Amino acid sequence: MVRKYLFADESGNFDFRDPARVPNGPSRYFSVGTIMVEGDEALGRLDADLLTLKRDLAWKNIVHDSAFHATEDPQEVRDQVFDTLGGHDFAVDVTLLEKSKAQPHLHTDDVTFYRYAWWFHLRAVVGRLGRIRPGDELMVAAASLGTKRRKRAFKRAVEEVVDQCLPAKIAR
Repeated sequence: MVRKYLFADESGNFDFRDPARVPNGPSRYFSVGTIMVEGDEALGRLDADLLTLKRDLAWKNIVHDSAFHATEDPQEVRDQVFDTLGGHDFAVDVTLLEKSKAQPHLHTDDVTFYRYAWWFHLRAVVGRLGRIRPGDELMVAAASLGTKRRKRAFKRAVEEVVDQCLPAKIAR
């Protein structure tokens, strides 16, 4: 039995209009990206190194009091985050969905499309890598989207897909 941690973030929006016809509106793609860290010790080392980096940045007057975020952080911070991550063992997977190719029934509402995006992602990860085995414990931490009510719906969607796709004991 191994404890595993799956951290996820999504990119893109739920607008299915043609991006060529609506400037600055719909994204062409929707993606689900995850990193998997195996074991409490590996996660502890990663957490400690990222916390140390935050403190080092503060000592250099590059204050960083929130989560690292590549699109918002200056290049200097991004470089140091990637240098820190490079010293650790984890797996990264990204599923990129071209929204114009989605069947209409898959995007009848945001939660349905989100559930399918997660399903495609987890099926690919489990089927290709086989990193999660029966008896393993898994904690899934996904980014939260939208209002409180929508967050609950998206969280339920992820839980349903995880239950369908993974043979692990899931931390709720």
